[in-house]
Amino acid sequence: MSFRPASEVGFTTATTRFVAPGSVTNGEFGLFEWRMEARRPGARPHFHKTFSESFYVLEGEITLLDGEEWVTAGEGDFLYVPSHRPHAFRNDSDAPVRMLILFSPGIAREDFFLEVRDAKNLSPDELRAFYERHDQYNL
Repeated sequence: MSFRPASEVGFTTATTRFVAPGSVTNGEFGLFEWRMEARRPGARPHFHKTFSESFYVLEGEITLLDGEEWVTAGEGDFLYVPSHRPHAFRNDSDAPVRMLILFSPGIAREDFFLEVRDAKNLSPDELRAFYERHDQYNL
């Protein structure tokens, strides 16, 4: 068994703390903490072909697309999204939100979060290739 405090394992972007990326879990899962300010858009509808994504709300209230409808989730709520199922999230509330996102298996999803800011300057074809390289298919 291996124990490493998140402060030694993770690294952070403006909204994401990589608590246990796949590189630390032998690719079994990736666990990230996501933070959003009030009234902020989040991920637009998309799906993944090779991994599932789960959300667990720690603080606040988030609006999640579960593949068919938008649902509101609050502290302690959990949503599992299997591969190939469309999903999205946004903060419609007047307060910040903090949630855990679990990716399984633990692909190098941290690469997506670290590179996505630079992807905004890409052409539409380059942007589509970027998302596909990271197994994200926007709807």
